[in-house]
Amino acid sequence: MKIVVLDGYTLNPGDISWEGLERLGELKVYDRTDISDEDGIIDRIGDAEAVFTNKTPLSARVFESCDKIKFVGVLATGYNIVDTEAAKKRNIPVSNIPTYGTDAVGQFAIALLLEICLRIGHHDKAVHDGAWENCKDWCFWDYPLIELSGKTMGIIGFGRIGQATGRIAKALGMKVLANDEHPNESGKEIADYVTKDELFERADVIALHCPLFESTKGLVCKKNIDRMKDGVIILNNSRGPLVVEQDLADALNSGKVYAAGLDVVSTEPIRGDNPLLKAKNCIITPHMSCGAKESRERLMGIAVSNLEAFLEGEPANVVNK
Repeated sequence: MKIVVLDGYTLNPGDISWEGLERLGELKVYDRTDISDEDGIIDRIGDAEAVFTNKTPLSARVFESCDKIKFVGVLATGYNIVDTEAAKKRNIPVSNIPTYGTDAVGQFAIALLLEICLRIGHHDKAVHDGAWENCKDWCFWDYPLIELSGKTMGIIGFGRIGQATGRIAKALGMKVLANDEHPNESGKEIADYVTKDELFERADVIALHCPLFESTKGLVCKKNIDRMKDGVIILNNSRGPLVVEQDLADALNSGKVYAAGLDVVSTEPIRGDNPLLKAKNCIITPHMSCGAKESRERLMGIAVSNLEAFLEGEPANVVNK
């Protein structure tokens, strides 16, 4: 079969192998595809039967124009870039990668929090710039240092990733609150389940690990920020549109929100007019939570397994059954 990968660079910038997909058919890999050029997307797919995409959109018109497509693999967990209904009408299964980055994303959320609390990068630079060498005292710090033990973390979205973050937070001595539509026993071992309003009111740190649905879009907005404690810390390495960015920027600049640690924004790559770029105490990283090689190798393995399962007549991880 003919297989095309439309945007493979973020999965594999050259440090892992495409051999698993090469075994399954004639493979063509594009590092990047212009997401605004639908004709170009159609041209690149051509007569391919299996299409893998990360952030390149597959619209109804793409499916109409590329009538050889039999399988779509999303090289990520989120699949909103694919018109799954259009694919379903053509009996095309769309498979995603649901679990590859659980530990990495949880680790990254805590890394954002620790950077906010300790500013290690800033102080390392200060030392290299000579500030310690020229200091009259034997130690110094330019930011308030925050101890997390005894504080409360609230996690919205308490599936695998939320629970991974919760376990680390608990190990740091934090009390953990969780909000999720489907409480479960493993979650209850880590956190107390509460309503969103109670979580907003009680948490010193709020971490977003929920999917992007209409019901969660704009979850961090002025109305909900007003419910939060003064000086709250907000973390988001889930989906950018969970946050109303101007509202968060205003809250950071006023001091209502002490700091934010973000690995995602509403439009990616980030635009120069994003209000968070000029907001106080806002750390932004470039959507890199799952960048660890171990996570990407896991993703590649599941992507190959998804296609193998399709070829064997039992598609796996299908999001448009």
